[in-house]
Amino acid sequence: MKKDKKKNTFILEILAIIFLIIGVVIYFMPSFSNWLYNFEVKNIKEEYVEQIEEISDFQRLYNELKSRNESLYINKQKELKDPFSYEQPSINLQEYGLKDNIIGFIFIPKMNLEIPIYLGANTENMKKGAVHLTQTSYPIGGENTNCVIAAHRGYGKAEMFRNIQKLEIGDDIYIQNFIEELVYKVSSIKIIDPTDIDNLLIQEGKDLITLITCHPYRYNYQRYVVYCERND
Repeated sequence: MKKDKKKNTFILEILAIIFLIIGVVIYFMPSFSNWLYNFEVKNIKEEYVEQIEEISDFQRLYNELKSRNESLYINKQKELKDPFSYEQPSINLQEYGLKDNIIGFIFIPKMNLEIPIYLGANTENMKKGAVHLTQTSYPIGGENTNCVIAAHRGYGKAEMFRNIQKLEIGDDIYIQNFIEELVYKVSSIKIIDPTDIDNLLIQEGKDLITLITCHPYRYNYQRYVVYCERND
């Protein structure tokens, strides 16, 4: 009888240890997964920097994107409906020497976040990082531009824009594109409906980056929007 009791106690102790280990793994898995993602992003950025160092002339690409930005402003973004419906980019960066259609990187110190910006708001790109929404300005700066950048509010393997609510007026946002780094400051924050397209339009005379993600966290019926303005 004592042997059976001892055996049962031993089995319970083993099960308790197993469940403890499983609990610890589940608890730390998101952090570990995010660490792996950040490590991957670091390698992607190193490759990106090597690419732009090897290509001496980006003037043709810059001129093309500047011309497209000017057209968006002149035409008042008349083709902009649901920006997430534009899954394919309107320009192929590989033709200019940039792989994977990465237009640059966004760095947000307040969120301890740096992720690549892909052209085209398709599912695959949004798994990998932030996306530039077609029919909004490209992230090269300039008066009368508003580049809208979207990302998940937390994805299985990475935080992405999960902690966007940490941003406050005056916080810095850095955009590294293929020719330079641009610095923006958070100027305002809004919560909008998905159909409020007017809130994503170019604002007269301003140089803007607009960050957009789902709201509330874990739901998808509103949008959390952070406007960032460049003054120099």
